Amino acid sequence: MAALPEPSHGSHPGNIVNLRNLASPALAYLLEEEAAAWRRDFFWDFQPSAELVRKFVDLRALTGCAVLRGGHATGYTYFVCEDGKALIGDLFVRASPQQRQEEDTLLEVMLGSLWNTPGIRRVEGQLMMLRQPFSRQVPYPDCFTIHPRRFYQADLARVDGLSVETHTRQRILPWSEAYQEESAALISRSYVGHIDSEINDQYRSAEGAQRFLMNIIQYPGCGMFYGPASFVSVDSSTHRISGLCLASLVSEGTGHITQLCVGPDHRGIGLGRELLRRSLLALAAHRVIRVSLTVTTLNRKAIRLYERMGFRNQRDFAAYVWVKPRI
Repeated sequence: MAALPEPSHGSHPGNIVNLRNLASPALAYLLEEEAAAWRRDFFWDFQPSAELVRKFVDLRALTGCAVLRGGHATGYTYFVCEDGKALIGDLFVRASPQQRQEEDTLLEVMLGSLWNTPGIRRVEGQLMMLRQPFSRQVPYPDCFTIHPRRFYQADLARVDGLSVETHTRQRILPWSEAYQEESAALISRSYVGHIDSEINDQYRSAEGAQRFLMNIIQYPGCGMFYGPASFVSVDSSTHRISGLCLASLVSEGTGHITQLCVGPDHRGIGLGRELLRRSLLALAAHRVIRVSLTVTTLNRKAIRLYERMGFRNQRDFAAYVWVKPRI
């Protein structure tokens, strides 16, 4: 991994430091403010993610940088790399008059490092806490694509009133890890030509989808996976998985739909709606009072479904993608 460079401009009021040169106490106030922001804006418990940040910072195992002023970090970002791609895990800056400038500086330093790292050809990031994501200049604009997305939320008080969709050929079954390999194949089939495969290239292959499933099941970035509210549908004639809906718990009283997809041969019969309804009912039975999900703005069919089921947009955010041109 290339060393993280200094920013190209000299007017920044703080010092840019490599996360590997910090200990977690320097991030304490920053992580507390980020946890408060996630709780206030999304009803999410950020503490499990913050604990992982602290752990890997103290192990000198987190790659990224921070803005340091007065011995404490006022902003930070980190990323992970695999198979020629870098995924931006987070970028957060404390509220201050320098906030926008510090966000820009962190993006510049991070992208500069990644662009000079041999083998890295693609960078992805969905930065929920980045302010004004649609109106800012970004590094390497010629290689950059922005995808508007929405953070939706629904109150589960009326979930019992959602009508049932009956499917004589489809059996809806509780999630089991035994379905993981076949579910990965379903995801890769479902996202062929889909806008979301431009945002997350893991959707483009069964191997990538397998890694995606492992991430949402094993790690707390989208909450703690909740099997009792996760379902698959199986076609009775082919005995193959035709759809799935996976859920997690992101705080006490709040759930999140991490994945909902239906195979190309089973669309238009209300199967996605029924899978989602089952997940919402199971979350409500667990005393969850609200549930969230994210959706790409161009995915209009999904948006119509979610809004019919009571979801409302709470925030617009952006998925950022940089792809290095082949020479």
